[in-house]
Amino acid sequence: MNRQQIRAFLDAVRQGNITPEAAQERLFQVLSQQPYEDLGFARVDHHRNARQGFPEVVFGQGKTPVQIASIAARIAAAGHTLLVTRASSDAHEAVLKELPDAVYHETARCITRDLHATPRGRGTILIAAAGTADLPVAEEAAVTADVMGNTVDRLYDVGVAGLHRLLKEHARLGAARVVIVAAGMEGALPSVIGGLVDVPVVAVPTSVGYGASFGGLTALLAMLNSCATGISVVNIDNGFGAAAIASSINHLD
Repeated sequence: MNRQQIRAFLDAVRQGNITPEAAQERLFQVLSQQPYEDLGFARVDHHRNARQGFPEVVFGQGKTPVQIASIAARIAAAGHTLLVTRASSDAHEAVLKELPDAVYHETARCITRDLHATPRGRGTILIAAAGTADLPVAEEAAVTADVMGNTVDRLYDVGVAGLHRLLKEHARLGAARVVIVAAGMEGALPSVIGGLVDVPVVAVPTSVGYGASFGGLTALLAMLNSCATGISVVNIDNGFGAAAIASSINHLD
């Protein structure tokens, strides 16, 4: 159980909606689970959900398909939602042998097995991408936000080179509780959106662009130097990190 679920559980106990026997059994299940499980090459953190509100997420890059499948199987066995980022189709094939219902999101390069156990966020997280080349990062954010229990709206190919495309969607921008903006090249889009909305904007620089973009460093510095208020910036290509922050905001009371 995560913190919100624990609070709901305690409220139900206080109100008499759960019998003492059922409460005792559920508490025993939670307390009997070990904090982590040592697989030799990895230590799977089974208490991450209780501490932070979402289970441990697997970073697939650098791990073998067999390692990813083994970790995924243990996460699932503990009754947790599965999210693997930076995963290949080969990794997905390995995971399918353990979890036949695991889904591969090709553009996002993510593997998910969503148990729909995460409490729903209060509003919508809108994800804007400057160009089609930014979609892998934007989709990583979208898949992450979705599996973390949020309503997601996608607004793609609205870069500043054709500003009219963005301005036409002002109503959708205004309806969001949090906006994630993925952009490469000069990284200007978060500043523009930040000047149009009164909600938090999470900027994600992408490694898209010609030589002087320096693999996303130009966009990163531009976003850090934005004059628009309410903008936070994550690392280059970190769609997952942007979604995790946005989800935390969207789950605030």
